[in-house]
Amino acid sequence: MKQLVTTLGKATALLTLVVVVIAAVLNYFDDSDPVEYTSMAEDTKTLEENFRQQNKSCFILGASGETGKVLLRELLERNIFSRITLIGRRQLTFEGIAYGNLVQEVVDFEKLDDYAAAFQGHDVGYCCLGTTRAKAGTEGFIRVDHDYVLKSAELAKAGGCTQFHLESSRGADKNSNFLYLKVKGQVEADVEALGFDRYAIYRPGVLLVDRQESRPGEWLARKFLGAFSAVCSTSMSIPIHVVAKAMVSNTLLRPEQKTEILENTAIATLGKSAGK
Repeated sequence: MKQLVTTLGKATALLTLVVVVIAAVLNYFDDSDPVEYTSMAEDTKTLEENFRQQNKSCFILGASGETGKVLLRELLERNIFSRITLIGRRQLTFEGIAYGNLVQEVVDFEKLDDYAAAFQGHDVGYCCLGTTRAKAGTEGFIRVDHDYVLKSAELAKAGGCTQFHLESSRGADKNSNFLYLKVKGQVEADVEALGFDRYAIYRPGVLLVDRQESRPGEWLARKFLGAFSAVCSTSMSIPIHVVAKAMVSNTLLRPEQKTEILENTAIATLGKSAGK
């Protein structure tokens, strides 16, 4: 028994050392040029109050997904919009008074032109739509992550939306040889061409969240990255609630450029600066 305890102790020490080394390596290759948001925490309440007084409305695409659900909770808690509309393929069920004033628009994404009215009258749009090739096949993935997103953005722009926030992915590049990154990069560019007054792209790394659906590859990555997330920050992963906080906090800001891309480190910095 004593020998077993000793062996387990050595194994644990070795694993800890490996985790620290890997974390240090990833931290070395972390996103460069982090965005400065040092004053955000102290100014948040003022920014929220000023924004709230503008009586703006927003819509969320993908509120049934992991990021969308957390984003909705964050928006409700911070109460910066006078009206929140969920646009999706089915009616969602919620429990609690906080969800009582939500507006839900059920649409057929294959015939979005028939539902143009659902996209009218919103000031801000949040898009968290997404699927995988494993779940939807190649054509289905392209249709959801590109076609549905772009068509929704077009209708929102035509309906008066001036600010659009798109959840994308780390490594998104329309010239990539990898389909996932290529599609993400292409839709980023196509939405930018629509000319929103303000357009924010979020490129998080691996989202640290226990998904309801099974994605073995992501599960392993989350467990691997989550093991040393407390040791140091890394551009490879991020807690999903931090992404949601960053999206809401960034809505309050007024950057000089019309289009901005927030990589994982910038998202983490902004999300954490918002506090609890």
